[in-house]
Amino acid sequence: MNGWLVMKINQNDIVIMKKPHVCGSYRWIVLRNGADVKIRCEKCGREVMIFKPDLVKRIKSIETSENNT
Repeated sequence: MNGWLVMKINQNDIVIMKKPHVCGSYRWIVLRNGADVKIRCEKCGREVMIFKPDLVKRIKSIETSENNT
């Protein structure tokens, strides 16, 4: 089974990327989840839509929000 199908990414989770954004931040907030995932940089506020399998390749770790227990 593919890794992107198994990885649980929920709305309001914070994903830590392997490489930094141009502003220097590694942390992104998940705004919308589906085949495409909408994320926002915590530092500069830039919003990006990214195909879920591509996002999973770039993620180092996920911090689950308290709302998604």
